[in-house]
Amino acid sequence: MSDRTRQPTSHERMSGRPWDASYQDGPAPWDAGQRRAAQDRDADARERGSGLARDSQAKLSMIRREQAVAYRLHVNHLVDRLPTGSHEQAAYVGLQDTAPRDALLGLHARMAGCVPSDWEHPTLIQTYSPRAAVYVLPVRDFGVFTLGRLPLDADAVRRIDLLADRLCARLDGGERRGGMGHELREACASGRIAVRWDTSSLWAREVPRPAIDVAAARVELCRRHVRCFGPTTPKAFSWWSGLSPADARTVWDLLADELVEVDFDGVAGWILRADEESLRSATSPRGVRLLVASDLRLFGRDHGGRFVGPGLRELTPVADSFHPNGLLVDGRIVGAWGRKGGRVSVVLAEKLGAAQYEAVEAEVASMPVRDPQLSIS
Repeated sequence: MSDRTRQPTSHERMSGRPWDASYQDGPAPWDAGQRRAAQDRDADARERGSGLARDSQAKLSMIRREQAVAYRLHVNHLVDRLPTGSHEQAAYVGLQDTAPRDALLGLHARMAGCVPSDWEHPTLIQTYSPRAAVYVLPVRDFGVFTLGRLPLDADAVRRIDLLADRLCARLDGGERRGGMGHELREACASGRIAVRWDTSSLWAREVPRPAIDVAAARVELCRRHVRCFGPTTPKAFSWWSGLSPADARTVWDLLADELVEVDFDGVAGWILRADEESLRSATSPRGVRLLVASDLRLFGRDHGGRFVGPGLRELTPVADSFHPNGLLVDGRIVGAWGRKGGRVSVVLAEKLGAAQYEAVEAEVASMPVRDPQLSIS
């Protein structure tokens, strides 16, 4: 494991909750080592230099942060809810499930008619995925989020396959609870292991390896990242996917013909060429949503406040360990919220109007949790 990677505390190990490595700036564990570090430095140097093949004479489209955030909220279905039953579309880029039932609440923010059991819908599956966190994913796209984050180094892939062989032998065709630690997180990239986290215990089971070509899976993972988090960069893709900077850049280059560079508040960023008009025409978001912490990345949590990572820049001064989530009102984060069971506590950073207050009440009342109750301070 990289010496830049924090170990889970004893409390985290005993809690039964899957450990979230999403704060890490380093590559996935199997990319560590001097040889890969040298490759990563080379990739960073290429990105700083002329390797991006940027035409300095061409006038780049200028994208403001507010415009980018509006586009991201629209494309992630956080402005207009999807119809009831649109589970796969809502989970298009994965729903992180680190805190208890975050994925369910993320689904509720995107899809109408969400019910408490929807995190177990037959079209969805759980496994460790980007950033070594548990995600809820579309079953049909399981290979994109597992095989798509395999390293390019053949020896590293063999190590993951051997880990998967060993764990699948222990599973012996059944579902096993806990006791597999860090090896389980690594082995999930093989596409042969799914998990089920019920907020108190983590279970693992063997599943058939997806038939998708590994190279195609990597490119599709990159494509989804750019679609949902653009404007973005190879560095942000590396952070989000868990691929090393060198591997992420190689995959990025395979998608180059589909990308267009923009001037993102004075910094180079990239979007899908097919999404350029959607980005330009994105209207100012209206309405209220209770966003889980992982969705706050859409507002830019890196140090410059533009990209999804690395970093955990605070978006509101009222956020704390019990209120890590964001209250979205008309495209802006105006408060923070937390939940314990059905008790939802909202802390405001600015005053709400009567209609906005009622909209917050309606959002909480529709939450797919038992007996939701709201308190606002």
